[in-house]
Amino acid sequence: MKNTEAIEASKEMKVSSPPTGFQVIAREFMKDKLAMFSLISLIVVIGSIYIWAWQIDQTQLMRISLRDKLAEPGEKFWLGADKGGRDILGQLVVGARNSLTIAISVTLLTGFIGVVIGLVTGYFGGWIDNIFMRIIDFFITIPSLMIIIVFVTIVPKYNILIFILIMSVFLWVGTARVIRSKALSESRRDYINASKTLGTGNFVIIFKEMMPNLSSLLIVEMTLNFAGNVGLETGLSFLGFGLPPSTPSLGTLVSYATDPFIMENAWWNWLPAALLILLLMLAINYVGQAIRRSADARQRLG
Repeated sequence: MKNTEAIEASKEMKVSSPPTGFQVIAREFMKDKLAMFSLISLIVVIGSIYIWAWQIDQTQLMRISLRDKLAEPGEKFWLGADKGGRDILGQLVVGARNSLTIAISVTLLTGFIGVVIGLVTGYFGGWIDNIFMRIIDFFITIPSLMIIIVFVTIVPKYNILIFILIMSVFLWVGTARVIRSKALSESRRDYINASKTLGTGNFVIIFKEMMPNLSSLLIVEMTLNFAGNVGLETGLSFLGFGLPPSTPSLGTLVSYATDPFIMENAWWNWLPAALLILLLMLAINYVGQAIRRSADARQRLG
């Protein structure tokens, strides 16, 4: 009898315990079929792009062949060729890999910087918070996009790594402000005061106790930043201030549409990249909305 009562009591405790953040997210995706389809599609598309691009020789791909200039889609080129006779499908795959690599790297790097600064300033407050907030205010007041364009212009030779670093220097402030505002209220909760009373180290409290409670917000912020970074990279490449011309990108493929002749008569040069960008942005947006609803539900559950 005692064993039965103990089992029933443990079941009641499991039922009454609030779900974890990932359980709330999984439940939200199960309810939203479109978000689930978008998530699966993103995983499949991104995985396929990286596997396919790994098998393509970029040097051979970017060689000019005037004999195949603006070749139409067919057996030799499934998606046709550009005005240099280069395979559009290969450029689309490699360009998508490059654009996604930049967006993912910038998201992770700016997310790390923003989360660390936001948590530290929100937890300690005082003069530390004042110093970093003045720095953040300075970065917010300057036109980040124009400064990135200036840096890209004055750097004589740059690659994907340099481009990632240039973008990351100016794009961490938004994440830092969001995390700081949440950390300010979180640092005044009872469990934080109890940990301080027990003599727990500050950084243990910040990164092992406070940060897990902000996991839902972090996931939402990183997802939305990822979508924004994809759009920013393709936009800069479209304007000619992104990757070098010898490096394929989704933005450079879409920029072919600036030529009226190609716009009207060689749609295969720019339309596949434009459609891929549209589908990626829509899928990321649906996934981000589902995660945001999950974060709101998690917050309501306490």
